[in-house]
Amino acid sequence: MTDATAPTEKTAPNAPTESGASRPSGPFRAGDRVQLTGPKGRLHTVTLREDGELHTHQGVLRHRDLIGLPDGSVVPNSSGHDYLALRPLLRDFAMSMPRGAAIVYPKDAAQIVMQADIFPGAVVVEAGVGSGALSLSLLRAIGPAGRLVSFERRDDFAEVARGNVETFFGEMPDTWNVVVGDLAEALPSEFPSGSVDRVVLDMLAPWECMDVVAEALTPGGVVLCYVATATQLSRVAEYIRGTGLFTDPDASETMVRGWHVEGLAVRPDHRMVAHTGFLLTARRLAPGAIAPSVKRRASKSSYGDDDVELWTPGAVGDRVINDKNLRKRAREAAKAAEGARIAAASRESDVTTE
Repeated sequence: MTDATAPTEKTAPNAPTESGASRPSGPFRAGDRVQLTGPKGRLHTVTLREDGELHTHQGVLRHRDLIGLPDGSVVPNSSGHDYLALRPLLRDFAMSMPRGAAIVYPKDAAQIVMQADIFPGAVVVEAGVGSGALSLSLLRAIGPAGRLVSFERRDDFAEVARGNVETFFGEMPDTWNVVVGDLAEALPSEFPSGSVDRVVLDMLAPWECMDVVAEALTPGGVVLCYVATATQLSRVAEYIRGTGLFTDPDASETMVRGWHVEGLAVRPDHRMVAHTGFLLTARRLAPGAIAPSVKRRASKSSYGDDDVELWTPGAVGDRVINDKNLRKRAREAAKAAEGARIAAASRESDVTTE
């Protein structure tokens, strides 16, 4: 029996975790990503440097005044205005990191982890990687024993994502691999049939990849599609039904409404994060299995060629970012990743010498 009064073993604040990355705690180091909240609630996210400074119209805050202080410290700038310094949470980091492509919002990332049932040790496929926001949530969920392979068609987007992930974790996770290429072409060569637990598709036309996804998924595995428009949602749902390889798809969207709470003034915020995308999930049937038919009321479920034309990627539309702006995002991500490596090396050095 274990002695209940025996002292429990504790991990030093900056000791490496099972995944090898340092815990996001302890005093601030050069290279750390820090979120500063000013006197009017405005947020500034900076990477600490020995000679760095934050310039605002309210004065200058020197980075060296923060280095060595604990998380949650308050420091004044040159004009005496106080700033709260905290390491960004995952949601904060995702919203402030450099972007090449549009990100998956934290509210949707949380739902994806739950609805797709991303578990520790899972083998997960993601496409496309975009700026890496969803990859961060997936990597945390699979833990040190899992594996995440992210497919991205554009090498410049993949470069931004790699920088963001390395910045957040302080290193490139051993459990993550980015494949630059088309999922429909590259997935069969990366995974044998029935070896993938979960597939998350964040792309313009996920129905184009559904056949190879079905082949890679293990029986009972989950495919989740994140799409922006109702036309995309309709087409991918009908395609999944038409394959006969999955359970009937389930669709939803998530809206988050904040509340103002101050004394007796309790009311909904005037602004809210409403529609960002639809989530559609389905599970892989066993080979040869036929799902029981679902009885439905008569509806306008038939469609013709004119309707299908509205579902094409060109008609749905795609967000375009110019090359100059994308190169800037890549430089920002690489610079932040370099700072994270410096901070991680400093923490490992301290743990070694203790």
